Amino acid sequence: MRFTRMRMRTANATAAVVMAVPLALAGTAPQGHAQDASPAPSPSGTFGSGCSGLAQKVGTAKDKVVEAAAAYPQLSHLVSAAVRAHLNGALDEKPGITVFAPNDQAFQAATVAQFASLLADQGQLKKLLTYHVVDRQITPDELSHGSFKTVEGSKLTTSGSGTDFKVNGEANIVCGNIKAANATIYVVDTVLEPPS
Repeated sequence: MRFTRMRMRTANATAAVVMAVPLALAGTAPQGHAQDASPAPSPSGTFGSGCSGLAQKVGTAKDKVVEAAAAYPQLSHLVSAAVRAHLNGALDEKPGITVFAPNDQAFQAATVAQFASLLADQGQLKKLLTYHVVDRQITPDELSHGSFKTVEGSKLTTSGSGTDFKVNGEANIVCGNIKAANATIYVVDTVLEPPS
């Protein structure tokens, strides 16, 4: 019974996000996020200058990764893309993963035509999205000099210290160590490109 309710909640959350895609694509003005000081990362707490700017529902640690991401309005483009690529079920089934989740501002850096083109090419979309996923949970203390193989098959790197971390030397982690039932989420401000 609980499984059915969870599936219905996930379906409802993802359906709502898919319905919102045309509206999200229509507005390409970037959303600002708060830049206040943030606490040092801890194994259980979130960190980063953008955490206070992320609106969310309470208790995402009990939700599978796609439903947890759908609770953050700032991740709506990512959730829409995951649903479009038919990755939501696969990601929810994987135990102990890490997702470097581009926020809507990262997707809005692309033109509407580029984003629409990406959504239309399911193979490229899947390759791009799986490059943002690592098949194990990464803790904040591993981010300083990290090198991780992605589900897509290529490597990505992390660097930095304190609460200031980058992925591949370009994407800032704006809010890190968000917990989902089967994942750790690090919100980034750039869509990561897999190596050619």
